[in-house]
Amino acid sequence: MPATLDLLRAMVEIESPSDDKAAVDRCVAFVAAECSRLSGRVRLHRRRDFGDLLEARFGPLRSKHRPVLLLGHLDTVWPLGTLKSMPFRVDAERVWGPGVLDMKAGVAMALTAIAVLHERQNQERQKLSRPVILLLNSDEEVGSNASRPLTEKLAKQCDAVFVLEPAQGLKGAYKTARKGVGVYQVQVKGVASHSGVDFERGHSAIVELARQIERITQFTELDRGITVNVGTVQGGTRSNVVAAEARAEVDIRVARAKDRARIEKHFHSLRVFDSKCSLHVEGGLNRPPMERTRGTVALFKRAAAHARELGFVLEEAATGGGSDGNFTSAIGVPTLDGMGAVGEGAHALHESLLLKHMAPRTALLAAMLADAGE
Repeated sequence: MPATLDLLRAMVEIESPSDDKAAVDRCVAFVAAECSRLSGRVRLHRRRDFGDLLEARFGPLRSKHRPVLLLGHLDTVWPLGTLKSMPFRVDAERVWGPGVLDMKAGVAMALTAIAVLHERQNQERQKLSRPVILLLNSDEEVGSNASRPLTEKLAKQCDAVFVLEPAQGLKGAYKTARKGVGVYQVQVKGVASHSGVDFERGHSAIVELARQIERITQFTELDRGITVNVGTVQGGTRSNVVAAEARAEVDIRVARAKDRARIEKHFHSLRVFDSKCSLHVEGGLNRPPMERTRGTVALFKRAAAHARELGFVLEEAATGGGSDGNFTSAIGVPTLDGMGAVGEGAHALHESLLLKHMAPRTALLAAMLADAGE
């Protein structure tokens, strides 16, 4: 797939870290031009603090069928200059580079699938029989706060959402369930004192936080799919000062929407052990879980049937990570995730994808778009 790899190279070499609006906008502009070249009707949704959001519509202007939403993002976790130490490269089996797997390959695959179907518009099979909306966000890696309203608005117009995130594992499973994701900040204020002269007058925020952490770790319930991880801890000023402040950031994951209230109750029931200290808790779930619904299962069965026709077996999987597909599934739109590339090392120095999967999975994506109106 030389043309797809050329497109992927161009996108990867336009570095687009989430926190650099100008950089992300350059990548958005490049992909917008590609969409226009494919007769896409392009609209840019301007954002002040993050990169612009790209909406492109393909297929018939009028149809008895509601659209399908192709959902992805163009921002990456990699800072500008990463290409110097982690250049885009292709070898016999893999493609390497920052953002190549998560998830610029998925975007390249989607554009290739649309191009194939666009070229076959006059043929009886393998054509766009219903409208397709491509939405590429620019803040997914930092929570999607700016893009979420548009994602949900467009998803409500659609019968299905196909998420272009990487597949699950090296077998290339589509994702039919994702955990909900959230963050809590736990802050403690104590009473400072000199640890040698006035030790008894002090009330350590660090000691209090340590006790709270012991309690927080008990909120994990593996049998319910709930995990709670204290990811960062900070506090104190010097070793000879009883700490006046300490704080922790806690990652939470839930498999079912109904467990949101359960975890919220746990965190808001925290009380200080030392009455001279004070405790403040804020945060919560920012991505609802993508549960394995009937609609999603129906989409997967259709995809698995197309995969068999193409000569390979497609598996499904659940994952603890979140995506923008969490939002669309939570509002009731059947959502199928992990429809992008197969590889490993997302967010890591060995980020790469397996070449052998790109052509068949792009063909599968095209088949899903072509039969979406049947």
